[in-house]
Amino acid sequence: MANNSENTKSKAVVLLSGGLDSATTAAIAQDQGYQVFALSIDYGQRHRFELESATRVASALKVAEHKVLPIDLASLGGSALTAEIDVPQGRNEEQISAGIPITYVPARNTVMLSLALGYAEVIGAADIFLGVNAVDYSGYPDCRPEFIAAFEQLANLATKAGVEGTLKFRVHAPLIQMTKAAIIKRGTELGVDYSLTHTCYCPNEKGVSCGTCDACQLRVKGFAEAALTDPIQYQTP
Repeated sequence: MANNSENTKSKAVVLLSGGLDSATTAAIAQDQGYQVFALSIDYGQRHRFELESATRVASALKVAEHKVLPIDLASLGGSALTAEIDVPQGRNEEQISAGIPITYVPARNTVMLSLALGYAEVIGAADIFLGVNAVDYSGYPDCRPEFIAAFEQLANLATKAGVEGTLKFRVHAPLIQMTKAAIIKRGTELGVDYSLTHTCYCPNEKGVSCGTCDACQLRVKGFAEAALTDPIQYQTP
């Protein structure tokens, strides 16, 4: 049961994928004084090990509540994360940053933010946090500051709470202009246990990260640049 001080904190919904970025975002929200209500989306992703990581992270952070909500984006396909399309591996930095990658899931962040908005309105939370990043993931159109600003405007136009003025929704993307190394350093300062997180788009059947997909390479590079040891195991050293 939450203590009295917890009950007086402002509530925030945090989209928690189980990855490094979302775990750091949840810790930042807590550090800013919010009572965190974590929402993970089971959207039919092939790298489903991230949902187990989300549960572990939520438990470690002692969030107020953790919901796992199932939807079926896999039935739409169109992405290497939801359909039988090969996940790119072994690409260099120039290739990773060029264009919109096949790992983009059509409408994913829009759908996830919409679900987070619904959850926030129900529990009376004006604040929504997500761990999008426009530095390392510049190829994703739904990770840009313009998208976040547009969705925040939509949130206040499309909800009962927004129209009646009982809540003014704010969408927070605290990592959006940070490098991966800076994110890792900040999370480490806040005590995030990165051994609990899962980043890989192409893990093996035991959930061991491949080490060569774009997400793994960006993570490895981030830890190296932060001069910190990545605590997870990789298939490829």
